[in-house]
Amino acid sequence: MEEKEHDGGQRPAKRLRIGGETEEEEEEAVRSSRRHKSGEKDNMDDDHRIPPSPVVHVRGLAEAVVEADLVEALNKFGNICYVMMMPFKRQALVEFDSMDSAECCVTTSKAILVADQRAFFNFSTSKRITRPANADDPAGGNKVLLLSVQNPLYPITTDVLYAVCNPAGNVLRIVIFRRNGIQAMVEFESVVDARRAKLELNGADIYAGCCTLKIEYARPNKLNVIRNDSSSWDYSKPFPLRRDRGKGRQRQAILGDYPSYSHDPQCPLPPTNSRCRRSSRDMQDTVSYPLHLHKSSSFVGLGASSSVTMVSGLHPTKMNCNRVFNLFCLYGNVEKVKFMKSIPGTSLVEMGDEYAAYRSVSHLNGIKVFGTKLNVCVSKQQAVIPSQVFELPDGSSSYRDFSLTRNNRFSSAQSGRNIIQAPATVLHFYNAPPTLSQHQMQKLCSEHDVPTLVKFKAFDAKSNSKTLSGLLEFESKTEAVEALTVLNHHQIRIPNTSNPFTLKLCFSTSSRL
Repeated sequence: MEEKEHDGGQRPAKRLRIGGETEEEEEEAVRSSRRHKSGEKDNMDDDHRIPPSPVVHVRGLAEAVVEADLVEALNKFGNICYVMMMPFKRQALVEFDSMDSAECCVTTSKAILVADQRAFFNFSTSKRITRPANADDPAGGNKVLLLSVQNPLYPITTDVLYAVCNPAGNVLRIVIFRRNGIQAMVEFESVVDARRAKLELNGADIYAGCCTLKIEYARPNKLNVIRNDSSSWDYSKPFPLRRDRGKGRQRQAILGDYPSYSHDPQCPLPPTNSRCRRSSRDMQDTVSYPLHLHKSSSFVGLGASSSVTMVSGLHPTKMNCNRVFNLFCLYGNVEKVKFMKSIPGTSLVEMGDEYAAYRSVSHLNGIKVFGTKLNVCVSKQQAVIPSQVFELPDGSSSYRDFSLTRNNRFSSAQSGRNIIQAPATVLHFYNAPPTLSQHQMQKLCSEHDVPTLVKFKAFDAKSNSKTLSGLLEFESKTEAVEALTVLNHHQIRIPNTSNPFTLKLCFSTSSRL
């Protein structure tokens, strides 16, 4: 989705993939997965397979591990220069200052516990972890950190990041980017403060089970903030409604479960999440800050106090309730869809909650579908009422209730695995027939008059697997959106099978195949 976002004149330090990983991390994770699947053992049994390196690849980490846990467990082997967390994969890269230290770590006969859980270690094929240009000196660093927020289920604003980062050190400025997922730069008062924040927060969740932080040193050593709003803020300058420190709202970081209510200035956020090194007792004296009540900072101020979104710009003949559902179900459960008779090309979509409505607005507003640009905003309506039902040009009903459909993806026990992803050129498909081929997929696109894919990749499946999953790459983001809108939940029938396969699509974190 192309957006014009105020960015304070900054740019992220290095190009990350959409999922937040660098190519170095992604390749290391793939190699690890292949070794694991092929039955290779860890540590001493396979250290001859990869030449010794000062960089060690760690896997099998517990969910709660942050950078500080790794440093605590491994600094007995030698000085650690740099740590790169891969929290979604439960992996990490650790660079020691000497080959001997890395060899001691990999070849030790004793199990190494990280946060009270055994982890597994191998030499990395990398000889050095890639750093931003100004972080070449292992003893150096930068007072500006680059934060990548993975799986951002809930709104990320300057208020939220201030509450997360300020307990570790005095935050001066924050700038948030939304061009490649959600990233932010946070400038601290000193390098020491930034180093402490990276140590304590790298790999932690802002909210329980989501909004995971991946932190590196940024390139610039100072941020330029033009204005104070939900996307950028300069805390070093006086701002309106300043209060005495300690009298503002108490906010704790990391922020625990996302509150089930809209933000209320009188209502504190919930207690700290276990994925943060600091205890709640440590927080009490450090997390208080003068609350700047700019209107756009709160969830209510963003207009997301309703679970109903209004969508205009829908193609008059190619869009219907099912296709609207196919697109919106990626960002939360869809309850009802209703086309408005009085305003052609406009529909109301009732989501499962107001946070799903917010996610839909932030990811789908402004995208093009069938040559028209969608305008998605939160409606003043609190619910969709099935009145004035009529027939759409394709013969389908203008209203449909999806509350009981099994295609909603945020209701089951597996809903925590959903990754909220912005529209992209690559689609992830799953639940497909095991015999599905690129030719069959291209034929399916042609039959439904949608752009055909340019690349097809099927994942290796187990011998007893009954379905197939993989990736589909299209020429452009718009083509991928159109294919998903039409083919998501399409039923594929296979001869000699009783039930059809319901093809499921979503946007992939991969930027290319």
